[in-house]
Amino acid sequence: MSIITWFLLIAAFLPFFAAAASKAGGEAYDNNNPRAWIARQEGWRARANAAQINLFEGLPFFYAAALFALYRQADPQWLAGLMAAWIVLRLVYLGVYIAGYGGLRTLAWALALAVNIGMLFAGN
Repeated sequence: MSIITWFLLIAAFLPFFAAAASKAGGEAYDNNNPRAWIARQEGWRARANAAQINLFEGLPFFYAAALFALYRQADPQWLAGLMAAWIVLRLVYLGVYIAGYGGLRTLAWALALAVNIGMLFAGN
């Protein structure tokens, strides 16, 4: 079950990747007042910040679905595959969000949601 543990940890760090992307190399970044600085950003930095927020919002459902699947005694390999698919889709989501491809972003989000629902119903 250690791969499941790793996937839970990786999922928890996805929002931080988006946060780092939104701030990396930013001019006059103010770590003492980061929210005011990020609020003034536009373009890909603003999209990376929005992706960060959405990635945080998606974590409770992902964790609940994974834990419920374990409770229902889902096959650990099947669950790990679904978790990996969710993480890959959320990484794709992050990339296309930052790049500004709204249609692909919505598709990646919807597919990740479908995988999450699949996790919720995995098991006996």
